[in-house]
Amino acid sequence: MALLQTRSVVARCSTAARRAAPARLLSVRTYAGKGSSAAPADDAAVVGRRELGLALGAAAVLMSTTSSVYPASAADGLTTSKSGLQWKDVEEGTGPAPAKGSTIRCHYNGRLTNGTVFDSSYQRGRPLSFQIGVGQVIKGWDMGILGAEDIPPMKEGGKRLLVIPPELGYGARGAGGVIPPNATLEFDVELLGRK
Repeated sequence: MALLQTRSVVARCSTAARRAAPARLLSVRTYAGKGSSAAPADDAAVVGRRELGLALGAAAVLMSTTSSVYPASAADGLTTSKSGLQWKDVEEGTGPAPAKGSTIRCHYNGRLTNGTVFDSSYQRGRPLSFQIGVGQVIKGWDMGILGAEDIPPMKEGGKRLLVIPPELGYGARGAGGVIPPNATLEFDVELLGRK
């Protein structure tokens, strides 16, 4: 697997902000492109250099803000699972819980533990849509939304704070210069209802 290196995130910030590119930071794999021998045959799984640059540029723009949708007191009362993932329902949803493999929509803020926001669907004004439980996002998201042995599933309309340890996030590799290696990540996640 050939991870793409970003040369100049700053140079791409204005372009990314103008185009409001969707974030790809939650993706588990990033390939160098269609010509890469490590790239899968399925073109839908390939994130190109331009797309990655736009997403990282947009994330860099967001790093200048440290605001959160949830108040600082929301971190109180976290429950720690066996996996090390911490969670707290800020607002319990009233809709159905998602089924593995279903496509869901989420709004979110992603922060480092120092408060630096690295990505936000709220800032873009567009929720992230993806299939839950099939590895399209980091493992901490799949577990924190779909549920695990000791984590209940979220319900539509719910808001949950997730504190994801490195092994359930980006691990020792980090993510494109935006998320450092071995970073614990905090996410404010809102599971939106179906359209």
